Amino acid sequence: MLDVLWSIASFVLAIGVLVSFHEFGHFWVARRMGVKVLRFSIGFGRPLIGRKGRDGVEYVVSAIPLGGYVKMLDEREGEVAPHLVDQAFNRQPVWSRIAIVAAGPAFNFVLAIVLYWGVYVLGTNGLLPVLAAPPAQSLAEKAGLQAGDHIQRLNDTEIPTWQVLRAQIIDEVLDGQPLRFTVARDGATRTLEIAAGNARLDPEFMFQDLGMQPFQPAIEPVIESVESGQAAADSGFRAGDRLLRYGDTPIESWQQWAQWVRAHPGSSTEVEILRDGRRLQVPVIIGTEGEGEGAYGRFGARVEVPADLWQDLRAVHRLGVLEAVPAAAAQTWQMSVLTLKMLYRMVLGDVSVKNVSGPIQIAQYAGYSAAVGLVAFLSFMAIVSVSLGVLNLLPVPLLDGGHLLYYLIELVTGSPVSERAQIVGQQVGMTMLAMLMGLAFYNDIMRLVG
Repeated sequence: MLDVLWSIASFVLAIGVLVSFHEFGHFWVARRMGVKVLRFSIGFGRPLIGRKGRDGVEYVVSAIPLGGYVKMLDEREGEVAPHLVDQAFNRQPVWSRIAIVAAGPAFNFVLAIVLYWGVYVLGTNGLLPVLAAPPAQSLAEKAGLQAGDHIQRLNDTEIPTWQVLRAQIIDEVLDGQPLRFTVARDGATRTLEIAAGNARLDPEFMFQDLGMQPFQPAIEPVIESVESGQAAADSGFRAGDRLLRYGDTPIESWQQWAQWVRAHPGSSTEVEILRDGRRLQVPVIIGTEGEGEGAYGRFGARVEVPADLWQDLRAVHRLGVLEAVPAAAAQTWQMSVLTLKMLYRMVLGDVSVKNVSGPIQIAQYAGYSAAVGLVAFLSFMAIVSVSLGVLNLLPVPLLDGGHLLYYLIELVTGSPVSERAQIVGQQVGMTMLAMLMGLAFYNDIMRLVG
C-alpha cells in the first residue's frame, strides 16, 4: 500500500511540474502577444482550489491531474466586450497564434534540456558497457563479439555506460544502420560490425536477436531462501542447497540456472544438489507465470548477492557545468527523434503497440525512479517531458499540433479553416485520443495482471 501511495505521489509531482511548464509556455507567450488570459488550470474537470490574481487571471488546480489548459479570451467561446476585442485570441495575426500554440511543446523541450543538464552535472550511475557471452549463432556471435568485450564507441558515438549503449543501438537499428563497434579486448582495440537488418525492430526482441546483454559477475548457485507455494518449495529445496546440475548440464552460476528456468515454463527436470555434504537428486516442475507468448518460467528461490559483486563494473558519467549544456540539448533531440521513429514503426506494425504506456505504468516508473534517487527521477521527468512535447506536436485535432496544422493551412490559403471542418476535426481527434487512452489503459492492466 505504501508503494502505491509513493507511486501516486511521485506521479502527481512529476505530471504537475511537466504540465505546469507546458501550460506556462502558452500563458507566457499569450501575455507577450497581448492576449487576455482568463484561467490557468493544472488538471481538467471541476476546479478544486483556486484564486484570482491581481492580473485578473484565475489560477486553479482541477480534479483530473492528467493535463491542464490556459483559457484565453476568444469570441468563438462567448461574447467579448468591445473594448477587449483586440485582446481576443481569435483576433491575433496567424503568426502570433502559431507562437502561442507552439510555446507549450517548446517549453517541454526546454524543460527537458534543463533536466538532462541536471542529470549530467550530478552524474549518472550505470554499468560499464561490457558484454556477456553472445548466444551461439546470434548476430553478435557471428560478428566476432565475445564475452568481456568493453564497447568504447558505437559508430560515431562514445559509449560511457550500458544505458547509453542500449539507447544508441535502438536508434541506429530503427534507422537501418549497421552497428560498428569499437571494443577493447586483451589490451587491444578492434572494430567489429553487425549488419543489424535481420534483428526485429521491437526493442522487446531486438537485443535477443542481436545477442547482446551486459556482462554479469557469476553469482554462486546457493539458495538463501525459498518462496512458499512456488516450484522450489513444493519440490523440497531448502536454504543452503547448492545447485550442481540439471539433467546433464553443470550449473556454473545462478544466472545460468535462472536463464534456463525463465525459458522453460512448465518443464520438468532433475536437479542435483549438495546438501550438508551429501549429493541429492531433486525432481522439479518449473512454475509458469503469464500466458501465451508472454509466459515464462519461475523457480521461486533467492540467493545472496555480495554487496561488492558489481563494484568493478560500475561507472559514473558526469559532465562539467558548461559541457553539460550541449550534451543535454543533444540528448533531448535524440530522444525526440527516437520517439517519432518508434511512433512511425508502430504505425507500420514493426513495433508492437504494447510499448504504449498509460498513467498506471507511468506512475509505477515515477515511484521507482523517485525511490532510486534524484538523478533517476530527473531523468524520468526529462523523458516524459520530451514525450509530451513530441505528442502535442502531432497533427491531431485537439492537440497543439492539430491547431498548428489549421494555422499553416490558413497561411497557405489566406483564410481560416471553416468552423464545420474544425468541428469534424475535433470529433476525429477526440475519437483518436479516446482510442489511444483505451489502448494505454489496456496495456497497463495487462501488465498488472500478467
